[in-house]
Amino acid sequence: MLINNAKDALTNAYAPYSGIRVGAALLDEQGRIFKGCNIENSSFGLTICAERVGVFNAIVNGSKRFKALCVVVEGNLKPTPCGACRQVLAEFSQELEIIEVNTLGYESETTLGELLPDAFTLEQKGGGQNKNPQK
Repeated sequence: MLINNAKDALTNAYAPYSGIRVGAALLDEQGRIFKGCNIENSSFGLTICAERVGVFNAIVNGSKRFKALCVVVEGNLKPTPCGACRQVLAEFSQELEIIEVNTLGYESETTLGELLPDAFTLEQKGGGQNKNPQK
């Protein structure tokens, strides 16, 4: 189910510069799925990854507690969230299950904690004003 949603999101990817199309699907604790795709821009710094589009889509829709993320990349590349995406995801769940798939049959599972073992988190920072960003 999550893989199919990520593959569906991949069809909307906008990647005219790299040619690397990515889709993502993020499952929240309520069973809702939020999709994202990469969106490139001629000003490369304005490009955004599929994973972050999915997270931001979830937040806009009131969700901040996640169980799993599936990332799908077209072709024979090994799909894995970039460092920026890992840090954004760490804001919400170090134990997030991550499913990595490509369209040629590769599939792997890991956790965000394995990909980013010493993430900078709100707890490490001292909690700030909002000690529980999940609510």
